[in-house]
Amino acid sequence: MTASREIHTMVWRGITIEIAYDPDWLNMSGDYQTAHFDIRSIAPEDAPLPITETGYRSYFAKPAVVAEAGGPVALVTALLDDAAQDRAWKKQEEEARQFTLF
Repeated sequence: MTASREIHTMVWRGITIEIAYDPDWLNMSGDYQTAHFDIRSIAPEDAPLPITETGYRSYFAKPAVVAEAGGPVALVTALLDDAAQDRAWKKQEEEARQFTLF
């Protein structure tokens, strides 16, 4: 972990998510520079997300990709939105909604 680590909080579809983002996780420059994300659902704690069944995901990307996406929160939002298109996730969301009706 480097001194440049950032902590962000976002809400996605009613789930509060903490994003710990380190833009230079390996302390290297140039083509080897690697950003790291710790993505964790914190409310409800450990709630499944379309990118993880456990509520936690470690994710790596090039800093240029993060910048192109609009920053760490925008990148994670895009990852979640994209993964939420999966049939299995849609089914899980629908079942969760049905459960809350009773």
